Amino acid sequence: MEASLGEIPFGLDFHPSKQLVAVSLITGYLQLYKYNSDEFSLQRSLDFHAHTESCRAVRFINGGQAVATGSKDCSILATDVETGSVIARLENAHENPINTLINLTESTVASGDDEGFIKVWDTRQRSCTGSFNAHEDYISDMNFVSDSMRLLTTSGDGTLSICNLRTNKVQTRSEFSEDELTSVLVMKNGRKVICGSQSGTLLLYSWGFFKDCSDRFVDLSASSVEALLKLDEDKLIAGSENGLISLVGILPNRIIQPIAEHSEYPVEGLAFSHDRRFLGSISHDQTLKLWDLNDILQGSENTEKGQVAMSDSDSDEMDVDDNPRSKKGTKVKNANKGPALSSSNNFFADL
Repeated sequence: MEASLGEIPFGLDFHPSKQLVAVSLITGYLQLYKYNSDEFSLQRSLDFHAHTESCRAVRFINGGQAVATGSKDCSILATDVETGSVIARLENAHENPINTLINLTESTVASGDDEGFIKVWDTRQRSCTGSFNAHEDYISDMNFVSDSMRLLTTSGDGTLSICNLRTNKVQTRSEFSEDELTSVLVMKNGRKVICGSQSGTLLLYSWGFFKDCSDRFVDLSASSVEALLKLDEDKLIAGSENGLISLVGILPNRIIQPIAEHSEYPVEGLAFSHDRRFLGSISHDQTLKLWDLNDILQGSENTEKGQVAMSDSDSDEMDVDDNPRSKKGTKVKNANKGPALSSSNNFFADL
């Protein structure tokens, strides 16, 4: 299944229980599509001009009743899924353009901006409940570990940060890597953290030892790894700048097989449908594609490509450095400051 979006997409998310998928576009539009798994069809159900500038991130929130979007215009918008009407809009949610959104719990989301700043929003308390000055460049991806209440973030500054949501502090930060980090996953039952990079290398960190990576998988792609999606504890799906979507094994590190080719343009995002029957992908070719996961993974168990790496022998015990690496410098913030947190308290009042 595929649909022409008309513009370059930036964000992708599936509804948590319905056959519905959301896409955010460079033009500031939010689009919703209904898909039929029996007829293998996609039908646009909403085309809404949500933001004045590019809409970079989209997430279904509140159990799928609403969809939240974050924008280059620094605002966050909540839109009703059924009616398409605006529930709430928070202007100047960040002082800088918003690049990422993630669900933490049923009532909590986090947003990250272009200057490395992260905010946590609680829909029950209807307020911003925490913030982290985690990076020196844009937040590229976030991953939430609910058991330990840690938010893992990657950035264009080439670092991985661990934010403690209980203490509202950046608990630790990795050394600077050689290039931008684009994505982050937690695998191997919480023992390994996997980061994609602009060079195409996967960096593997052992949990609790975040200062430097314990392993590198350099054979994945010669171009940037734009998106990572966890299939299970041992395998992930990677979308690359060259348009390829590959199934990758972790420890031992290997390319199991390329499973799809979206286009010759970069894969901007990957996501699973709520029942994990479909893999969704968006690309700079301005299309949304839904792949039958069983079809594209067929035969993958018997196919292995690339060199098998040695298993990581690092200790899995927790040994977290609570003193983040000092920043190499500071960046000048915009002259026009956003409102204080207290002025944002009513954003989720109607959700």
